[in-house]
Amino acid sequence: MAYEGPSYEVVFRTEGFEVRHYPKRVVAKVAYSGENSGFRTLFGYISVNNKTAQATEMTTPVTQSTKIEMTTSVTQTKVDDQIVMRFLLPAFFSLKTAPEPTDPAITILALASGHFAVIRYSGRANDHNFETQRKELLDEFRPSGLTPLGMAIRPTYYGPFTPPFLRRNEAMYRIKWQ
Repeated sequence: MAYEGPSYEVVFRTEGFEVRHYPKRVVAKVAYSGENSGFRTLFGYISVNNKTAQATEMTTPVTQSTKIEMTTSVTQTKVDDQIVMRFLLPAFFSLKTAPEPTDPAITILALASGHFAVIRYSGRANDHNFETQRKELLDEFRPSGLTPLGMAIRPTYYGPFTPPFLRRNEAMYRIKWQ
């Protein structure tokens, strides 16, 4: 897979987790409810459904969380029965240069830089596996004196047709870092 991923710097590493610093990035965001797919809407935006009909490369990972937080490539969050999904745009875009969406449901915004505690795992990116890893990550970093600044984020790097044992998934929290 040759998709652009987010750049980051590992600033601390233990056997159980690492702390990464992610720079500021620009994302496309959509909120939806029910069975509508935010992924399809955002994929349409990067494919050419924007005011300049400019195709943009897909990036990785896809991320999900239960509250809106700084994320990496694609994020999906659930807030009051609505799901918020975000695609991280390629690094060369700024708020001024990102293609303007034709769909009024899509918003372009900048995510602030920040530090994240991260644990990596393989397998399916289902709720059960993520919950297990999220709890393990908290158990690993809390004794170090680190404080989460929001809800957990679920980055997934490979699509549903990749065998589970080859998939890269993560659980991450934005944290307060000295």
